[in-house]
Amino acid sequence: MTTTEHSPSAAASGASATERFQQDKSPYDAVKNVSPERVDKLARQVLAGVHQTIRDNQVTYDEYNALKAWMIQVGLDGEWPLFLDVWVEHVVEDVNTAHRHGNKGSIEGPYYVPDAPEQGAEGTIPMRDGEAGDPLVWEAQITSTDGTPLQGKVELWHADADGYYSQFAPGIPEWNLRGTFSTGPDGKFKITTIRPAPYQIPTDGSCGKLIAAAGWHAWRPAHLHVKVSAPGHELLTAQLYFPGDPHNGDDIADAVKPELILDPKPDGHGGYTIDYGFVLDPVEG
Repeated sequence: MTTTEHSPSAAASGASATERFQQDKSPYDAVKNVSPERVDKLARQVLAGVHQTIRDNQVTYDEYNALKAWMIQVGLDGEWPLFLDVWVEHVVEDVNTAHRHGNKGSIEGPYYVPDAPEQGAEGTIPMRDGEAGDPLVWEAQITSTDGTPLQGKVELWHADADGYYSQFAPGIPEWNLRGTFSTGPDGKFKITTIRPAPYQIPTDGSCGKLIAAAGWHAWRPAHLHVKVSAPGHELLTAQLYFPGDPHNGDDIADAVKPELILDPKPDGHGGYTIDYGFVLDPVEG
């Protein structure tokens, strides 16, 4: 990822992600009727896993206190959304979409913002004049599992060529590289954007300290984020990747699936075209 004078700090990015999550999610409302028995079961299993790790590895008090200090700092940095989305969400996504027959999904990540500007069925995503990156034209269709075209929408967002997301980094227009594309009854859409670049997740905060201590890398492969929806069908959240990216096989977020890798074709003018449609599952019941 290129460093610029406007590079965001991990703390600033984390604070933005935490604030956005608190604004856009109502997690307690969704689980307010969960039984005490369910809470008891989940909490005990999580704690049992922690306890067993301590016993298996003879964790010392120094290591325990380092963990405690690190967890406090994650909160102070506002990096819990980043930590959970990078290292936990992909398993939650797998469990919750295993029943689907349509397109495979992937993690949402911490940088989604609802209500991106509407562009119609055919349009260009909001971007700066001279936005860096190879032009990318994406033309495809939304259908149901039986092949019926669906009138729906594609919400698209992605990082810029420096690996930064609008509303989570300074100096970038509010809706840069964020757009909503609503189709007609034929389900067809045509989106013009730019091809994003691989980037590292923020490393100057608590998550970066974990990465450095464990000897991991912080890279995510280049990807496009989408949410695809249509009445009477399950919402699809996914990330779409590009072939040949050096981090498709070792994504720090472990979110790459073979079915999510695009097949871009050169357009003869320095850009690319892609044809990747969406098959949505009907809502059961």
